Amino acid sequence: MNDQPFKVAAVQAAPAYLDLERGTDKAIALIEQAAKKGVRLIAFPETWLPGYPWWIWLGAPAFGGELFTRLFESSAIAGGEYDKRISEAARENGIHVVMGLSERDGDKIYMAQWHYDATGNVISRRRKLRPTHEERGVFGDGDKSDLVVKSTELGRIGALCCCEHLQPMLKCALASQGEQIHVAAWPGFSLYTNQAYAFGAELNLAASRIYAAETQTFVIVSCGMVSDQMLDLLCSEPSSRSLIEKGGGYARIFGPDGDTIGEVVPPNEEGLVIAEISPIAISRAKSAANPMAYYDLQDLDGLLYSSKPRQR
Repeated sequence: MNDQPFKVAAVQAAPAYLDLERGTDKAIALIEQAAKKGVRLIAFPETWLPGYPWWIWLGAPAFGGELFTRLFESSAIAGGEYDKRISEAARENGIHVVMGLSERDGDKIYMAQWHYDATGNVISRRRKLRPTHEERGVFGDGDKSDLVVKSTELGRIGALCCCEHLQPMLKCALASQGEQIHVAAWPGFSLYTNQAYAFGAELNLAASRIYAAETQTFVIVSCGMVSDQMLDLLCSEPSSRSLIEKGGGYARIFGPDGDTIGEVVPPNEEGLVIAEISPIAISRAKSAANPMAYYDLQDLDGLLYSSKPRQR
């Protein structure tokens, strides 16, 4: 890891919903804002470009037909115009960008995270291994070979999306590769507020926090939000207004001992959560607890991670 302390940022913001061009404009503005504050790594929420398909939780599948078409048409293509624009923004601002987006590949879309380094090169493109529940009606599966940690001048960086943080084997896969900085991308916590605890901020922030403590990594928790414009589009039926609320942003940065670092942004406000991180904090955390080093049961080979793609 980089020997000197440096700043990282977690995005807490609503997308320009289902509008890839305006969403990319907003992403670049946030990248520029972060760079002006001396940030060297910025992390965006799950499928923030062009926005998370909240409608899948709000009604019957037929309800979202037109919205799915808009999502599909607004999904980014690797090597395409919007990919290049984000790459150029990373290069111009000298900043690492981990973008959460809907990736279009042929006739499928995927829940992706693309990592651009400070020169604008894409050093990692991963897809959510298995979309969660209703998401499987929209997005395709990723592959276990996407579970990679990349060595950079800032340190060894990995990423997961949303409920992947509740799957122990995925955490082990990244931790076993010596991860030091982890991007945890969440779509937001506006859905079923006070109705489904498993979908709420308290549980899922706890999952991100325990990821930090278990693996002694810095965890950058990016978090999307629901705007008034999104509510007007999604809640055409009055009954759906009781299922999803405005706001829901809970971006955080956790240190390798699980402590919250950086200034927290209120859940109904957009902003950047910025914190300075230092490699010495990882050493200190490992002096207290280092499960991957001292409780690594290599004899249980059925649980070992393999990057080899599965046979189709």
